[in-house]
Amino acid sequence: MRRAVVVGATGQIGRAAVGALARDGWEVTAVSRGGGRDEGWPEDVRVAAADREDDGALAGVVGDGCDVLVDMVAYGASHARQLGSLADRLGSAVVISSLSVYEDDKGRNFDTQSEPNGFPEYPVPITEDQRTIPPGEASYSTRKAVLERELLALGAELPTTLLRAGAIHGPHCLTPRELYFVKRNLDGRPRRILAFGGESRFHPASVHNIAELIRLAAAQPGTRALNAVDPEAPTVAEIAGAIDAVMGVETESVLLDGPPPSPVVGDTPWSVPVPVVCDMAAAERELGYRPVVRYAESLPETVAWIEGRLAGRDWREAYPEMFEAYGDLFDYAAEDAFLSA
Repeated sequence: MRRAVVVGATGQIGRAAVGALARDGWEVTAVSRGGGRDEGWPEDVRVAAADREDDGALAGVVGDGCDVLVDMVAYGASHARQLGSLADRLGSAVVISSLSVYEDDKGRNFDTQSEPNGFPEYPVPITEDQRTIPPGEASYSTRKAVLERELLALGAELPTTLLRAGAIHGPHCLTPRELYFVKRNLDGRPRRILAFGGESRFHPASVHNIAELIRLAAAQPGTRALNAVDPEAPTVAEIAGAIDAVMGVETESVLLDGPPPSPVVGDTPWSVPVPVVCDMAAAERELGYRPVVRYAESLPETVAWIEGRLAGRDWREAYPEMFEAYGDLFDYAAEDAFLSA
């Protein structure tokens, strides 16, 4: 039986990936710091507790070897070298990267977006041939870039598929973008303000589609970087409407031309001045990939999970990471003042 070791198994993508591999006949060892188990996994999934920062612990769960190691949390040169040190015991690797490694032809990227005229203007759609940010240790994006460079350089020594994920969505996310509209609906907000005419497109990526890419790449080892996004990139207005439909509410969208009038009015977790849309042709060609779910189809599961986590709890307690990242976006007083002006 083919053996898979999944690192970061109880995270958002890991839960789906372990299930997909196990149902496809793999003998799976699910590795996390706590050694937890998801109730949806088949019973024969093995669990192991290990911190991926501990080289000896990771080597211990790999043991004599495995056919594929799937790594959800690797980034930076040290993690690439750690995986490389295990190359003689690994048949191949599948590693989650990010579309944030891309930069435009003027050198703009997600690290420059807060600068004047600093948001990248990518081609639509972005293919894997698009240039990437210089690798380094300065930011999440540069550390993903150095991870990619070092793993791809291993070539046949450790065939690695890097999956450049978009705006990941699905249950078990600590910072679910969908919370933005779910919470507003639960709070009974009759109107929402959307900058850029509600036309912002930031390509989402379902955990189920990423898990399918992992399943296919595990069975077809190779050295490559592939986009990992959903089959379509809905506008932020379309996302809002789709969440409304799931929750059975009607909300008026107030569409504004141009950027948010203030940092807390008109912005959303998807709001971007120009589209960020990726092409999936390479994955279709190289892996025979076909998406398993479309964005709107995935929303009932996501919304139910968000509502369940919020039940009887203050949202700041339920989603502290979301509060830290996007808390200002729920400044209803500022919105109401803008709308009444």
